[in-house]
Amino acid sequence: MNESRNQERASGLAGTGGDPALAAGRGALVGGISRRTKDATRTLWYSNAPWCGTGYGQQTQQAVQRLVKDGHEVAIHANYGLEGSTSAWNQIKIYPRGLNPYSDDIIVAHWMEWTQSTNLPKLLITLFDVWVLKAPNLDKVPNIASWVPIDHAPIPPDVLKWCQRPNVMPIAMSKFGKSELDKAGVRSVYVPHAIEPVYKPTKQIRDNANQTLTGRKIMGFEEDQFVVMMTAANKGVAPSRKSFAENFMAFSMFASKHPDAVLYMHTEASTSMGGIDLKSLALAVGIPDEKIKWADPYLYRIGLPHNAMAALYSDADVLLSCSMGEGFGIPVIEAQACGTRVIVSNFTAQPELVGDGWVVEGQPWWDPLQGAFFFTPSVPSILNALEASYAASRGTSQKAVEFAKDYDADRVYETHWKPAMKEIVEWCRSSQS
Repeated sequence: MNESRNQERASGLAGTGGDPALAAGRGALVGGISRRTKDATRTLWYSNAPWCGTGYGQQTQQAVQRLVKDGHEVAIHANYGLEGSTSAWNQIKIYPRGLNPYSDDIIVAHWMEWTQSTNLPKLLITLFDVWVLKAPNLDKVPNIASWVPIDHAPIPPDVLKWCQRPNVMPIAMSKFGKSELDKAGVRSVYVPHAIEPVYKPTKQIRDNANQTLTGRKIMGFEEDQFVVMMTAANKGVAPSRKSFAENFMAFSMFASKHPDAVLYMHTEASTSMGGIDLKSLALAVGIPDEKIKWADPYLYRIGLPHNAMAALYSDADVLLSCSMGEGFGIPVIEAQACGTRVIVSNFTAQPELVGDGWVVEGQPWWDPLQGAFFFTPSVPSILNALEASYAASRGTSQKAVEFAKDYDADRVYETHWKPAMKEIVEWCRSSQS
């Protein structure tokens, strides 16, 4: 599709109002806190700002709104997405980032300001890589619950050292992470990442001009093509954690056998986000230009509305998501909620997230920076999975949809967050007695 058509799609979808996930959250908080539970806390939540399209931003948006609705007093320290001033979002106070790259220079100051006048248990919840937390004054925070990604095996030494701190209670975001913490003798609770109900089989959406758009129209593909989709942030060079090289090479081999096979890349193609030049990689492995489409760069930067992402997932035939390691892997659940099968690596959290799809093999890759193993997915194994997906029935997989229901945000809050917060509050009280 030519550049003008791309710009038409961008102008039609940019700023699309009425995003169901955001609207639901705003409605939930009208009138403030609905009830105060006996396990309520005064909590500073450290992660990406809730309006960011990142995985951490989405989880912040989901969890914080539900914690507030359940009676917890929560403010957010945005380590990405806000600087220079405090702000507010859905009646929730947002503190700005600091001067250090990950804002650990100002976490304690924000926490002290937020919790200075309360009789409730005081808590800091972190949702980010914990190895970035280097500020020595974090020892002054008596209770830190870290929703921690574990994407290596075994747990990297710096991550394990943080989780072993007496003032830290890890929240494992995957069953794999919980198992690794158990092996290391570290007490933890388990709360998986979750998705809002907007992620469901979606045949079409309407843009700001009230025009009907299908996922394939947004992508620029025809209805009779076999669409392989990748949704992965292009960050990091040594290594490129999303295994773009292995995935691209396998797709190139697959596409050479199937003229109708095409690849949609929902990512940043350039090196501007600190990743690799994906267009050069596609050229190097022999993927023809007509076989690959890239997300509109403007739309990708500002974030596509959730319902548009649901339409993209729904119109893909398979999600290709084999990486070197995942703390969780939200796109894998989002795609299945929309009825699309997935292909993942047999490592860390990835295989536990497959309700309908394929798990590929590979070999360990030593990461000297983290002091633990990543995983290199096998190109032949990815190719075999792509062939299996091509041979499978087309259309919505109800098996995938049913599996993804366990990760519905409301279900996760009731089933996992509530008991986890009860245990965390008991831990807070015991540490202060």
